[in-house]
Amino acid sequence: MDNNEYFEHSLLKKDVLEKRLYQETILHTTINNNSLVVVPTGMGKTISAVLLAANRLDKKGGKILFLAPTRPLVEQHKRFFNDFLEIAEGDMKVLTGKVRPEKREKEYNKGMCFFATPQVVQNDIIAGRIHLEEFSLVIFDECHRATGDYPYSFIAEMYMKKGKEPRILGITASPGGSRGDIQKVIENLFIDEVEIRTEDDEDVKPYIESVNKEWRKVELPEEFKKVKKLLEKAYSKRIKKLRKWDIAPKSNNVYRKELLKIQGRLRKEISKGENDKLLYAGLSKSAEAMKIGHALMLLETQGSSSLYRYFKRLREEAREGKTKAAKNVMKDGNIATAFRKTSSLLEKDMEHPKLDELEKIVRDEIENKPDSKIIVFSHYRDQVDKIRETVDEIPGCDPVAFIGQAGEEGLSQNEQVEILQGLEKGKHNTLIATSVGEEGLDIPEVDLVVFYEPVPSEIRSIQRRGRTGRQSSGKVIVLIAKDTRDEAYYWMSKHRERKMKETLKDMKSERGKEQRDLEEF
Repeated sequence: MDNNEYFEHSLLKKDVLEKRLYQETILHTTINNNSLVVVPTGMGKTISAVLLAANRLDKKGGKILFLAPTRPLVEQHKRFFNDFLEIAEGDMKVLTGKVRPEKREKEYNKGMCFFATPQVVQNDIIAGRIHLEEFSLVIFDECHRATGDYPYSFIAEMYMKKGKEPRILGITASPGGSRGDIQKVIENLFIDEVEIRTEDDEDVKPYIESVNKEWRKVELPEEFKKVKKLLEKAYSKRIKKLRKWDIAPKSNNVYRKELLKIQGRLRKEISKGENDKLLYAGLSKSAEAMKIGHALMLLETQGSSSLYRYFKRLREEAREGKTKAAKNVMKDGNIATAFRKTSSLLEKDMEHPKLDELEKIVRDEIENKPDSKIIVFSHYRDQVDKIRETVDEIPGCDPVAFIGQAGEEGLSQNEQVEILQGLEKGKHNTLIATSVGEEGLDIPEVDLVVFYEPVPSEIRSIQRRGRTGRQSSGKVIVLIAKDTRDEAYYWMSKHRERKMKETLKDMKSERGKEQRDLEEF
């Protein structure tokens, strides 16, 4: 098939797709190989799936299975396919946990394209309700999840065993930061070829909308710095103990990740039957350090309200005797003073300077563009309400909290979808979201994305940024508290994203060389 014919396929609706060279190139690869396709959010990951699905149905027949992590995303992809393919509505089936198992089994015998959550398909494979040999293509959306016990790996393995002429397509904006992470996804999905495009690639540039990225630094008030010093003293005391006992490294800084490794190692030793008192003491001291480290992080990145609530929870734990670590932390003189000073900050209504900066950012955006849509991402649910209260005072700002399903105040998926529809229709114009807004939901495009704090994960940063600059230019602003872990997380994320892109391009180049060597041989 000539490249131009890819967009004139009998199953594709006429004049609905804009011809783009990079999509043609990617399609040529995916037709002939199990492929991992990594392109920026909004640049046509799902178009790659549509084009390949049309080709496989025409050339190989059979059925198509499209997997996505959540029910709203599954339904979104079904609508997308329906917009672009000449396939009867009745031949496109949505299969999620809401559909009874016995009905799903019947549906597999009727349709042509199936859009499903992976847990459902895994259950159906085990129960024998789905016959994978009937499928000519399986698509894994957000395929960076294909690690550990996530069902993607199991489904791919079973499909490769049972499929007559199996073809796999994995699509994502960000498969992982390290070569090891990416390699796991490639192995678990039986990938042969990698196709990556970035905003800097020549064949992508003509279609990229400009996204203005900036970071705003704020200075912690002196009162915050005094509390910070008290917490650092308490933290340092625990780390010195761990070093004295040869449990923590003497040369490197010891942060949360290292403490988790220490705890894992100590628990492993204890599980082997080792009854050394030092192991238990080390476990307790590392748990104390973790709690104090979390308090430090809340002060640096979130503010006095979040820290005060955390201190209250620790005090309650200590009173109820739930953990020895909480009891020891709250007995520490430095912590007791830090608690009192934090309470005093609240009485003076002294919050994190990020809130003032955020208020200015949102106010300016709405004044300059009254019909703007905005998302503010916050890592902590506790902070979401504080942010919402702050921006709610801005004329013209109609904020709504957007959180996950867990807990008494959590939002069900139906409630989440209702809020997102409200954003799209103008009922609200500002979403205050936790990580639930990063992936797995059909979030309308917005004009401004604000990170209340940087995140060290390149995947999460890419997902957040991808909420703007799809169809029109957008803006991303990252709030950073000077001389805190905010700065470390910001640079960590940038480094990991750059490394991810370099690694993917290297892997693509390596695979191309291997193929040329085989052909020459």
